[in-house]
Amino acid sequence: MRTLIKKNKAVFIGLFFCNLLVAFLTPYILPDRYFNDTVIIVFDKGREIGWFGSYPFAIMFYKLTGLRHLSFFLIALIQFPIVTYILYKIGVPHNFHKLNVKNILVYIGLLLLGIYMSMPTKEFITFLMFCTIPFIFQSNKKAVFKIVLSLILIACFSFFRPYYLLMPIFAVGMYLLSFIKFEHKTVSIIFYGILIAIFLSLSHGVIKGEYISKQTRENYVVENIIKKNINTAVVSPISQDSWYGEAFGIVYGFMAVNVPVIEAIKHILSPQVLVFVFWQLLLFYILFVRFSRCLKNRKQYQFELWTLLILFAFFIVQGIFEPDLGTSIRHKIGLFPLIYFALYYEDFRKDIRQGI
Repeated sequence: MRTLIKKNKAVFIGLFFCNLLVAFLTPYILPDRYFNDTVIIVFDKGREIGWFGSYPFAIMFYKLTGLRHLSFFLIALIQFPIVTYILYKIGVPHNFHKLNVKNILVYIGLLLLGIYMSMPTKEFITFLMFCTIPFIFQSNKKAVFKIVLSLILIACFSFFRPYYLLMPIFAVGMYLLSFIKFEHKTVSIIFYGILIAIFLSLSHGVIKGEYISKQTRENYVVENIIKKNINTAVVSPISQDSWYGEAFGIVYGFMAVNVPVIEAIKHILSPQVLVFVFWQLLLFYILFVRFSRCLKNRKQYQFELWTLLILFAFFIVQGIFEPDLGTSIRHKIGLFPLIYFALYYEDFRKDIRQGI
């Protein structure tokens, strides 16, 4: 008896094998600077191993699983099939085989997955954490339970990256703001979300003596620019020593890693940077449009709305912490299950209606 594979799944499987080849070859092609994190995770020269913090936990994870002892091509053959299978279980959109802007965006995302999953990486762990959210939303539990559980779970992920604790705060804050009547609601909600981030950073400066973005991003970038380790560094044109410099720096950081037009101009002769810029601009635009639609019909799209609130909360957090565009893209790949779920929500709604 012949087994017929639908076109959408055939394309998904075809992309899997193509990008599996990419994952297999990546360790032999990329320059050494792409493996800076991997060297730390594999060799742990600083004796950082532990259960709290991204580097300590990643070192512990790869030690306990034994993956740190394998060749990179074997790690690629393990990690990439796992993350692809997770996306497959979330669902394959019925029109995934058609060439359109949204699908092209995901095709590129799968390519980036192949690249970043070809080595020991913190993003593999992040992917495994955040893939739980779409499955929670697709479960048969009550809507309120699923939303609250997801936010609590993300807060718990702060053992890995402390700034994940800010994401539920920003998401809930923006959700409450969505009930206020603004003329341009989508832009206003994101704008006030950034204001919340600025307020938290300035409050930290008053209490601790140094602003968050100044402490975590600017100081790091200055140190590593000297070492020439960063190619697409996010450097605010105004020093972040003052309160207004910190406020401007957070806004500038948000734009640089989410709407990187200035980065495109700076690196107009760097094709690899322009690919990152294209993917990021396309991603932000599509999610922004979908966010606007969800705000107009929050009941019908309530789980997509919360997925987008979580994603835009993450984008705002990136405006505070991310040191460069390349790192911001890599960190977004860790949240790719949420991006995938948000982009194809219409295809997955039939699986979650019974939980509403």
